[in-house]
Amino acid sequence: MSTPVPQSGILNISPYIGGKASTDESAKTIKLSANESPLGPSPDAVSAVDAIKAELHRYPDGGSANLTNAIAEIYKLDPARIVCGNGSDEIISLLTLAYAGEGDEVLFTEHGFLMYGISAMSVGATPVKAAETERTADVDNILDAVTDRTRIVFLANPNNPTGTYIPQSEVARLRGGLRDDILLVVDAAYAEYVSKEDYEPGVELVMAHDNVVMTRTFSKIYGLSALRLGWAFCPPEVADVLHRVRGPFNVNALAQAAGTAAVRDQAHINRARAHNDKWLPILTQRLRGMGLAVTPSVGNFVLMDFVESGKSADEAEKFLSSRGLLLRGVAGYGLPTCLRMTIGSDEENHAVLDALESFLEK
Repeated sequence: MSTPVPQSGILNISPYIGGKASTDESAKTIKLSANESPLGPSPDAVSAVDAIKAELHRYPDGGSANLTNAIAEIYKLDPARIVCGNGSDEIISLLTLAYAGEGDEVLFTEHGFLMYGISAMSVGATPVKAAETERTADVDNILDAVTDRTRIVFLANPNNPTGTYIPQSEVARLRGGLRDDILLVVDAAYAEYVSKEDYEPGVELVMAHDNVVMTRTFSKIYGLSALRLGWAFCPPEVADVLHRVRGPFNVNALAQAAGTAAVRDQAHINRARAHNDKWLPILTQRLRGMGLAVTPSVGNFVLMDFVESGKSADEAEKFLSSRGLLLRGVAGYGLPTCLRMTIGSDEENHAVLDALESFLEK
């Protein structure tokens, strides 16, 4: 008896593994492994979810109209060019499904988001990595890696797990060096945290070109990770394609209601941004003071490198885990000497700093 056989290459995919949420070694855990917001969701979003609990027997709006209009209102965009998804992961997968296939190449940087490669392999395309410079996307290296088979270029800006970014001028130079038949996807999941004057999340390039898409998420600063909600701003032709290949009810009603309320509560977002602005330089300075190398970050996380400390990242992760402190090992991103730490609450951040000091003094 034979069994169903998956498409070629599927079994070569290493499944995505998220940041640890619990540990057997400690009853109380502090989770700083998944870049979640320490402030949680807007109270308005929680109230919006509560308000529709009695309607769970109803299908959601297939077009996510209220949510799309709210996003368009706050970000001053054309709602017809916005496509909502079950997390930006789904948008990434749908774009890959629609624009790449067997024999094609999907290009991204060497420490880019793991879902780019997974999505490429799931449709039979070949993932290709371009070398970074000082853990930052290098436009020249990306362009040098382009071949006749390149169909999509993913650029995480800012990048996870490094926290680095490239300025608007460099993203524009990247677009200018690509063929018109290559889709440039600017993944701006952490855009709301960036205050650099030379940064732009991708809106202007989408407006100016037919082959650029910007993706965003509600999982980070909006604090709605559990509901899986993302969106894309696209050229009209790409938006039409995404609507053809997405599921008819791909965004559930709870996510739509919460997202609509959350995006309109910009006061809550400002508080989350202010908390991040306070702690990012503090953590960077304190960790460097312990002898750890910290990659300059513009996100809600820091990447610490143990290579000069005389200790290993694995040892550090195990020590912290024994104290209920969960950080993210990033060996799967090609960074085996590093840990990534989400910026948490005041108490959580102090707990990690104190524990790391104890670990490094041993």
